Amino acid sequence: MNLMKSLLASTVLLIAVPEIAQADILVGFVTGLSGPVSSIGIPNGKGIAAGQAYIGEVGGEKLRLIQLDDGSDPTASARNARKLVEQEKVDVLIGTSGAPQTLAMATAAIEMKIPMIAVSPIAPVPAGDGGPWVVQTPQPTPLLVQGIVDHMKAHRLKTVAFIGFSDAFGDLMYTSLEQSAKAADIKVIANERYARSDSSVTAQVLRALAARPDAIMLGGTGTPGALPVIALSERGYKGPLYGNHGLISADFLRLAGKAANGIICPTGPVTAAEQLPAANPIQKVALDFRAAFEKANGEVPTDSFSSYSFDGWLVFVDAAKRAMASGAKAGTPEFRTALREALFTTKDVVGTQGIYTYTPADRHGVDTRARVLVQIEDGKYKLLP
Repeated sequence: MNLMKSLLASTVLLIAVPEIAQADILVGFVTGLSGPVSSIGIPNGKGIAAGQAYIGEVGGEKLRLIQLDDGSDPTASARNARKLVEQEKVDVLIGTSGAPQTLAMATAAIEMKIPMIAVSPIAPVPAGDGGPWVVQTPQPTPLLVQGIVDHMKAHRLKTVAFIGFSDAFGDLMYTSLEQSAKAADIKVIANERYARSDSSVTAQVLRALAARPDAIMLGGTGTPGALPVIALSERGYKGPLYGNHGLISADFLRLAGKAANGIICPTGPVTAAEQLPAANPIQKVALDFRAAFEKANGEVPTDSFSSYSFDGWLVFVDAAKRAMASGAKAGTPEFRTALREALFTTKDVVGTQGIYTYTPADRHGVDTRARVLVQIEDGKYKLLP
């Protein structure tokens, strides 16, 4: 009888004191699977899938991804961010495609005090209470554009015309060009803009050509970025043509065709992974990314956008390991704060686009190792010295 009572008491104790386990770490991911930025958003989605296939848990805890489509609409980007935080209770946000959309999402993240990893370049955002909350994986636009200007200067070009988007991304590109060109004694003699949804840029191209520049720089991305390239080719432009990292895209190459030949683009090392020196630590991660991408998506990557979200996943995983070491539990405000602090003490995380070291004063986290110049030749990207 006493033995039976003892067994019952032990059973009750086991029921009353269950094993304490940490909840899954929830990642809220927003991207543009539809709308004018979908040529960036779809690769972003495939890149995050590659990241999850590459690393699916941290410290024995599962990493669970919740993905929403913002339709390339900044209002939807912010709304999705709020839904993920307030309803799904995610621990971190990653997203989204397009600078205006990402800025809207980042603003919401700061208000809700949740760490965010931006996978599109954005303008500086306020730090918010408790310090900064947002880091980004894309190289800062001035770093990329400086590579273009250095090339122009080396080839003794004195004037340049700009043709780019009439939005936040176009502004970033133009401002960076203007600043770097001024320091190099190169004059920007035309600033032509067009909307991502435009079907023709004839007027903008004609005005740019009328200025008779030594070179032209493009400030568009993805499929809409092909419009001025085609228009310039149709009008017989043979001068130097500079692009940007947003033109590293299969969709862009498909639309631009032979007109893209000769364009020089600043981009991340992953674009020319096989052409990098074997001693470069980025090469191994870039090749691992390609294998993980193929495993997750059943195809090889043909763009640069997917690698930014993959790098975002790597940065998050590194920070999550250190946040968990603090003892904070996933799903709590304390874990969010620990994750934010971990993000801004990230040191030497090797990605596909660069080597990331974030501080409260540096949300970009990369240096010149994150930039190479490539030239488009028959649908391929040739690494320039």
